Amino acid sequence: MKLIVLSDTHLKTGVIPQQLQTLLDECDLIVHAGDFSTVKAYNAFNASGKLKAVFGNDDTSELKKLLPERLKFEVEGVKIGVVHEGGLSVNDTTAQGYLAKEMDVDILIFGHLHRPLIEKKDVVLVCPGSPTKPRMSNPSVVELIIEKGSINGRIITLEGGTCDYIKFRDSLEKSKQEKNRNKKKA
Repeated sequence: MKLIVLSDTHLKTGVIPQQLQTLLDECDLIVHAGDFSTVKAYNAFNASGKLKAVFGNDDTSELKKLLPERLKFEVEGVKIGVVHEGGLSVNDTTAQGYLAKEMDVDILIFGHLHRPLIEKKDVVLVCPGSPTKPRMSNPSVVELIIEKGSINGRIITLEGGTCDYIKFRDSLEKSKQEKNRNKKKA
């Protein structure tokens, strides 16, 4: 089964970017870890009939009444937990690991960080980043393939706006490469 995992879409309208829509059309299940922002955005994702979701801190009060804060479900014998805020650090996933154990899941999907990560330890921790508002990363989602209890995941980088940090990092790298070329010519 192919899952597309995403969070922090922060869409004000019900228009899903085309590249993301194509990925959603091709998957078996969509898992959204919160921060749709609006009911219109939630309805756009839910129209497929294959959405599992929780609310995020930026979601409207209407969405917070409609969606759970935590969700737990099973796919092919693999227990999956979903929350929005699993912890506040992408570098230290201790809090997320404890939360996964507390929820008794094999995979914990969380959002809020806007930066992707897949970490495999006792449990699989997945933060898909954000396809529309990334932080210190490119726009992204995560694809999870679950077959007969086996879990394989990969981060998919999408087209779209990149955060200013990435633009700055890339400009430094380009400048460094140009200096090296000029040294070789001299």
